[in-house]
Amino acid sequence: MIHPIVLDPQGRLLDGRGRLKACEIASVEPAFVTYEGRDPGGYVLSVNLRRRNITKGQAAMISAKARSESEHQPCSDSEHTTRSVSEQTGISLGRISQSNTVLQHAADLVEAVISGAMGLDEAYAIARENKAKANSAEVQLARLREEDPALADRVVEGDLTLAGAWAERTERVEEDKRQRRVATRLLDEVVPPLAQARGTRTFSRYDPAFASGTPITRETIAHAMTALAEMDQVWQERDLL
Repeated sequence: MIHPIVLDPQGRLLDGRGRLKACEIASVEPAFVTYEGRDPGGYVLSVNLRRRNITKGQAAMISAKARSESEHQPCSDSEHTTRSVSEQTGISLGRISQSNTVLQHAADLVEAVISGAMGLDEAYAIARENKAKANSAEVQLARLREEDPALADRVVEGDLTLAGAWAERTERVEEDKRQRRVATRLLDEVVPPLAQARGTRTFSRYDPAFASGTPITRETIAHAMTALAEMDQVWQERDLL
């Protein structure tokens, strides 16, 4: 080995992926050194951008990854190199923007782009799909939280998938519609005829012998009066005429 493999203080690989693979194939014990600088991301950037035959897509991805890893590091000369990579390498800001999208929405494809196993355009297309799905899911979750906070909490906690929550929400809405339809028909059948009987001789003509079901008792009338009072209260609360 002419150049040892470089690791960061946590033992993560910074440079020498190919050399490490070659050592494994040749059954050779690799030599390691630990990077002691303050900007490992900037180091990775400077090393990888010197590689031969690197594509603009690979360079952009390396830059985006290095910048991401360096953004919380103390300012250094190599960090300045990261920020000015577009001017130094000729990589367009658009390509760097695409790489940032891959980092954020398809992080599992970053190394494939850097190694050349996948082109940046292909990874970017997948990242855009992931981003669109994520945005759609966020919108749906926000809407679910407005309509049914309890279901939204179950999605966040992992008890339900978003699709499952919406299926349950739809089922609840349909059941609520069914119950409102039944209640409306019942009250339409009962209350208007009762109101029409007011001031007539209907009540005095009532004969239990002709009752089609259980005869009406004073207890039944009392319950009916309570029910009408409750109905009146609800109508007031809902501001119904």
